[in-house]
Amino acid sequence: MPQQPSRDNAFPAPNEGMAMTLFLTVSDVARSRRFYSEVLGGEIVLAENPCTIKLANSWVIMNPGGGPTPDKPDVTLRPPDGSNTVSSFMNLRVADIQATYADWTAKGAEFLTPPIDREAELRCYLRDPDGYLIEVGQATGMLHGHFARKENDTRPGDRRPD
Repeated sequence: MPQQPSRDNAFPAPNEGMAMTLFLTVSDVARSRRFYSEVLGGEIVLAENPCTIKLANSWVIMNPGGGPTPDKPDVTLRPPDGSNTVSSFMNLRVADIQATYADWTAKGAEFLTPPIDREAELRCYLRDPDGYLIEVGQATGMLHGHFARKENDTRPGDRRPD
């Protein structure tokens, strides 16, 4: 019997226009489903094939990796290799970063650092079970016209690459 979307959260298939989703290639669907639903508080729309989680105002779709298919003939999907180099990451904006940090830490999330005041925002990062980087931020100064500084603008205590 095919899985049906939950009644509370329809599968992201708009009648017109488009819906934004994020697809993640994961090594263990059940483990990732638990993380995105139990730690981050997303709602399970479909448990598998593909696992679909409604997270805030978007969806995260997760499936195991695999080799090329007719519609992506030269592409192989696999989770991150564990390196510290990334080309994209999920960005979650929250109303209260301290409460979110405390709640998710209590649920097992491992943050790279506690929230740091970047003047325009409070910000910290964590990784999901496959190593995907997730930024968690709360707008502070940017709500009053103070935006992120330019790349060459250093402040006391900033680390500069060698």
